[in-house]
Amino acid sequence: MSADLRLSSLQTDVTGYVAIDNTRSLTVLAFRGSRSVRNFVTDANFPATKTDICDSCTAHAGFWNSWVEARPGVMAALKTAAASHPNNRVVIVGHSLGGAIADFAAASIRKSGVVADLYTYGAPRIAGSALSDFITNQNMGGNFRVTHKDDPVPRLPPVLLGFVHISPEYYISSPNDVVPTPNDITKYTGSINLLGNSGNNPLTTDLSAHGWYFNDIGACGGGEFEFKN
Repeated sequence: MSADLRLSSLQTDVTGYVAIDNTRSLTVLAFRGSRSVRNFVTDANFPATKTDICDSCTAHAGFWNSWVEARPGVMAALKTAAASHPNNRVVIVGHSLGGAIADFAAASIRKSGVVADLYTYGAPRIAGSALSDFITNQNMGGNFRVTHKDDPVPRLPPVLLGFVHISPEYYISSPNDVVPTPNDITKYTGSINLLGNSGNNPLTTDLSAHGWYFNDIGACGGGEFEFKN
């Protein structure tokens, strides 16, 4: 796999890359989860804001602003990748905050006419029902929103504030440090479902579950927390 673009923005510190997987004929757009102070400020920016994805569509302001900041560089890199690898399928992935940004990226990329599959891991709720339903029903690639046990992040921001998920959810029930099998994964549909991750006791949370999605999802990221002004 060769990297075509690495991005790290100044305002929200959204970080990711576009890469080419020559073995599987894929163009991969990946977004990193929260790792810096600016990332956590983005996570906490709860108010809803209007978007340009669909009519009357609102989204979590922090997540949306991260995508808007990254969008010009991402779209340019994907255009370059498509010119050199026109038969590749686009795959968009993200963990945690990166999963939220990946949702908006998928919506925008599909609107441009490109088929793109979306895989998120431990992503928070991103938007009101209008935008979440729009992404769910685009039919321009598969949606795979993966959650794990009592990971608290997919339960935020609260539904009571008007935020919901895209559908479907693929819920992993196996414990931490265990590679799940197909029997450990259950599919649930609906932007608000009381099964899967959201169906567990909301007072029972496990931050370690947020870091274990098929493997240690942050193993390559190093152990130091980034503090940047």
